[in-house]
Amino acid sequence: MMQNTLSVQNLSVSLRTDSGYVPIVRDLSFDVRKGAALGIVGESGCGKSMTALAVMRLLPDSAQTSGSIMLEGNDLLQLSEGAMCAVRGARIGMVFQEPMTALNPAHTVGKQIAEGLRLHKGLSSRAAIEEAGNLMDLVGIPNAGARLSDFPHQFSGGQRQRVVIAMALACKPDLLVADEPTTALDVTVQLQILELLEKLIADMGMSLIVISHDLGVIGRLCDDVMVMYAGQAVEKGTVADVFDAPSHPYTRGLFGALPEAQEDIGARLYTIPGVVPSPFALPHGCKFADRCGYVVPACRDAEPPLSPGKLGQLARCIKVPEVVA
Repeated sequence: MMQNTLSVQNLSVSLRTDSGYVPIVRDLSFDVRKGAALGIVGESGCGKSMTALAVMRLLPDSAQTSGSIMLEGNDLLQLSEGAMCAVRGARIGMVFQEPMTALNPAHTVGKQIAEGLRLHKGLSSRAAIEEAGNLMDLVGIPNAGARLSDFPHQFSGGQRQRVVIAMALACKPDLLVADEPTTALDVTVQLQILELLEKLIADMGMSLIVISHDLGVIGRLCDDVMVMYAGQAVEKGTVADVFDAPSHPYTRGLFGALPEAQEDIGARLYTIPGVVPSPFALPHGCKFADRCGYVVPACRDAEPPLSPGKLGQLARCIKVPEVVA
């Protein structure tokens, strides 16, 4: 049986507001297999990025967190901040969502890439800068050695994203978390970044979490997928199973909204009716019931458990047979 690099069990995150604590992630469990890629997909506000920040222990100090986040046997939620600092960058790398703001504008990119190498690998300043040049070359930045002394504003958006990836990979972590790695990039640069991530993950043998609202990105990069809605998993399984036979109405709605899913050229794209419920006022029972075409009274009585889908996946729906029919 394949080992897991990361195992998250019953993770819940609540953030403090003026109206009290509000649940953002609720009872979430998933595994990232060693050497494999997990995609987390869903609409904005479903809890994807908050899940990533919880894994990195970068939540606000006032956040309430429960459950466990096991990185190869160690529960990250139980580590001191000092011990967690030794994990970030060294064992878990993160590509943040926005390359335009992920870099410090006051420092050269060479210095920013080298920082992790000095802190975690104990390299001298000279050796760290030299390795930073090698990393910039690895991620495809032309004339890398001469650009070590350049500042972030001197790079294009796609090049900045490559620098962020170089920083995340500098210490060869066990796990890379990529939060919307192609956001704000044009389609040509998006393809280049996806090809780069594919190559780096294959060459370095690390595990990967990709967070995206783009099913195409998930389908290209990932082995497994988890669909989130209103802070919880509503469907999860292998990409092959979920993409071939989506078994939750929300997942089917996401696929139905893809342009390539439309049979008639020029027809209006399908849209899921309604909006995601506010975390301040989550409905009783199934959280998707108000937007679902399969809803029955029992859906509103209690929260449905994850049940077997058509293939090997799990779906949080009591109407799975009708959904996949």
